[in-house]
Amino acid sequence: MVIKYIINWIAKKGVSVLLRLIFNGQFFEAIAYLISTLFVIFITLPVHEYAHGLIAVKLGDPTPKYQGRLTLNPFAHIDYIGALLILLIGFGWAKPVQVNARNFRDPKAGMALTALAGPMANIVVAFIFLVINNILYYLIFRGHNYPALLYAFFGFVASINIQLAVFNLIPIPPLDGSRILASVLSDRAYYKLMQYERYFFIVIFVLLFSGVLTIPLNYASNGIFTALLNLAGLPFKIFA
Repeated sequence: MVIKYIINWIAKKGVSVLLRLIFNGQFFEAIAYLISTLFVIFITLPVHEYAHGLIAVKLGDPTPKYQGRLTLNPFAHIDYIGALLILLIGFGWAKPVQVNARNFRDPKAGMALTALAGPMANIVVAFIFLVINNILYYLIFRGHNYPALLYAFFGFVASINIQLAVFNLIPIPPLDGSRILASVLSDRAYYKLMQYERYFFIVIFVLLFSGVLTIPLNYASNGIFTALLNLAGLPFKIFA
């Protein structure tokens, strides 16, 4: 009874897209969302981490390569708690790519660029999937008999990638945004911030499951999704 109550509460609060779809009886959409989420976890989430590692190596730090993180193998990157959260609420994380900033010519700029690479990779992946979706819709199926599951799959993959990008840009440790923030903070201020990393982690959990954090995150994600959707569809609407 307690578990059922918790699931119903999360669904009603709108924290979990998957649970909300199931709770509302939208089982087809729930299946599409589940497939899309698993695809993101095992296929596109590694792209996020690979981007971190690639930029770090390009900027002079071989640490990701030595630790086996310069790969698209999902099992080198998956954090199972973070993956579960992506499945449940669309926001989560993978294992952080370790970087030695002392190997960068400009440590602060190097860390910021390395951190930014992951979220930007998610944005690029989202845009690519929206473009592919338009190619299928306008050029292959020409709007007729386009499989609804396929349409939902591309949309959900793009949406989840954007949510991950927005979530990871929050300037709170241990998220990517905190590394970007470090580029404008003094070393002393950043060190003091990182001392509370474990507490920030707990706060993030609480805010996500309470729905407090998901409201602004969803607002930002929807704005970016709409912009990318319009951009990806512009050529097809002009020439179709």
